Amino acid sequence: MTSQEMKDIFYNGLWKQNTGVVQLLGMCPILAVSSSVVNGVSLGLATAAVMALSGAAISPIRHAVPNEARIPVFILIIAVLVTVIQFAMNAYVHALYLVLGIFIPLIVTNCIVLARIEAFAAKQPPLQSAMDGLAMGLGLSAVLAVLGGLRELFGHGTLLSGIDMVFGAGAKSWVITVVPNYHGFLLAILPPGAFVTLGLLIAGKNYMSQRAAANEQRKPIKPAVVTA
Repeated sequence: MTSQEMKDIFYNGLWKQNTGVVQLLGMCPILAVSSSVVNGVSLGLATAAVMALSGAAISPIRHAVPNEARIPVFILIIAVLVTVIQFAMNAYVHALYLVLGIFIPLIVTNCIVLARIEAFAAKQPPLQSAMDGLAMGLGLSAVLAVLGGLRELFGHGTLLSGIDMVFGAGAKSWVITVVPNYHGFLLAILPPGAFVTLGLLIAGKNYMSQRAAANEQRKPIKPAVVTA
């Protein structure tokens, strides 16, 4: 895999085909879990790990799986990987595991994972498939981080609340109080607030993409060099 191929894969995953603000897949966890930066990023990274590992695991066997059994086999592999991630989180970050709850095992049914397996890993070599899964997962994590940060900021006036669930009690001092004595904005931490905020992120992404395309069109066309 060339460096340009890797750049294209990460550009697609992080921006051009971002699962959260372009493909609009996996809306249920995006709206439900993104009440804070820690919750959103944690689920996003768990999903990224599953997508990368499932891509690397499914790509080598893509020609050996009969077309009729393709979906059940893919889902079985994804379920095994999600179970490993779930047990690891239960063992090492139990408090966070309890907060995320049912949304960890629901990664199995997340359309982001299976859609990318079908669209990319089932047709490409293992390394490219793993990188594509990682890029798509990181793109989702970025959306969850921004969405969770905005909702937490407007809802509680803080950032990184709950980070002690990941790094222990000593990490409580890492919480950033942006607005002291803030009484909160209830809508921001409810699912409708997530829906509105995500809509604003989608609008912002579309605006930046259209502006970049317009700037590209304004660039003067270099005349072709004619050699004798």
